[in-house]
Amino acid sequence: MPELPEVETIRQQLESRVVGATIADAGAHWSDKFSSAIDAVGGEIAGTRRRGKYLLFELALEVPAELVVHLGMTGRLTVHAVGDEPDLDHPHLRAWWRFTDGRTFTFHDTRRFGRIAVVDAGNYRALPTLDHLGPEPWDPAFTGRALAAFVKRSNRHLKTILLAQRAVAGVGNIYADEALWMAKINPATRRLSVNRADRLVETIRTALQSGLDHGGTTLRDYVDSDGSTGANQHELHCYGRSGSPCHRCATELRHRVLDARTTTYCPTCQAR
Repeated sequence: MPELPEVETIRQQLESRVVGATIADAGAHWSDKFSSAIDAVGGEIAGTRRRGKYLLFELALEVPAELVVHLGMTGRLTVHAVGDEPDLDHPHLRAWWRFTDGRTFTFHDTRRFGRIAVVDAGNYRALPTLDHLGPEPWDPAFTGRALAAFVKRSNRHLKTILLAQRAVAGVGNIYADEALWMAKINPATRRLSVNRADRLVETIRTALQSGLDHGGTTLRDYVDSDGSTGANQHELHCYGRSGSPCHRCATELRHRVLDARTTTYCPTCQAR
């Protein structure tokens, strides 16, 4: 599933292509997960934002609104130039928006784990995960003390807490494994001192920044809005490297299933 670096890469690419465009027409898959895409008709895209793993397109309508897109595992957003008409009958097309200048904005999602919604600006009650997201990783509110306090209130494994999006927004399986390895913290721990939490906050930011710097991580499905793969998979120290030597101590990395998520770690560097 695309995480913060992948979603932010796509947002940055799309911003100059869609801001200022007005949606003249739209169509959507019948599913409730996509059908509200047509409610964006008549709106001018006034700006783009990202919140966690969600893309937010600000719509200038009589009542200001937002087109919210979650990419799921295989979602892809593309802007098609005039003359490059997309196949509106494609079996994986979930939504499309026609701009007044003739271009078409499309959302394809092979596995249908994505989500589209048009909501009043700032009103995310219909999207509980988005509505209850924790702070962004670079938000001053995301501190070691705050993270340690969050862990103390929970009885869940640390990695599970990171993936739940309440303690911090935008971190998924890939960057959680990377950050925990960098911080030398076992992903199954249920306790975290403020000092170790301070270190983890910094390694989360480092792991995510690497993803941003390299255009995201492509392991199977992820491509950006141009159809290009990311390059951060070549920078990974931990995620997906079970059976390979640790880059720090040369111990063979291991994996385990932790709360239904495959987790890679170093049994020496990240001993409990």
